[in-house]
Amino acid sequence: RKPGKLPFSTHSHSYDLEYGNDTLEIHSDALQAGQRVLVIDDLLATGGTVEACSQLLSNFSVEIVGFAFVIHLKALEGEKKLAPHPVFSLLEY
Repeated sequence: RKPGKLPFSTHSHSYDLEYGNDTLEIHSDALQAGQRVLVIDDLLATGGTVEACSQLLSNFSVEIVGFAFVIHLKALEGEKKLAPHPVFSLLEY
């Protein structure tokens, strides 16, 4: 989630965007060590947001099994930031 939207203790990760910076947050008790996680988002462009999500998940010692998107903008090569994890998408442009 975007910062300040969650009611309890959180982990956060800030990251740079082409036009500024942003922060993601997750509840500190949202995941347990060893869980398998598939990260799902609407769009993969440059990969900055999901790369930040991956960094945020490192606080939990979980296994990221892959990333799934509705739309993947292949020309921007965002999947390179997610290697070695598999990337799935419904539509590619």
